[in-house]
Amino acid sequence: MEPATPIEMLCRIVLRAREYEAQTGTDYDGGEAPENVDGEDGEALSVLDDSINGAVEEELTAAFEDLADDQLAEVLAFCWVGAGTYDVSEWDEALEEAGVQTNIPAELMDMPMLASVLESGMAAFELSCDGIGDLA
Repeated sequence: MEPATPIEMLCRIVLRAREYEAQTGTDYDGGEAPENVDGEDGEALSVLDDSINGAVEEELTAAFEDLADDQLAEVLAFCWVGAGTYDVSEWDEALEEAGVQTNIPAELMDMPMLASVLESGMAAFELSCDGIGDLA
């Protein structure tokens, strides 16, 4: 299969999605540590801090904006195949359904594990980012 979206662009999306999904742990206590059951100060809460991902989010959004409508639909269809929503044999149906979706970039940005499902969908068609740019 030869995708309508250049493989380099698909791999750029995978790379940026990985960065976007990456979170760093931080200790945050909201100004004060919670109390233990016995009334003593507890440990600071360990939470995920995603504030560092603003630039990566912008890059990922820009990558989606660089795609034509049919390419965005293709990316979404790859994700659906990767997530198991559609099988490889149902590619035409997945692509058709993706083509009628509105606001695909927002749907992709909200998709859990975007990088993984996109890569899995690509792999189902024997497409890989091996040897491409930073993913080599």
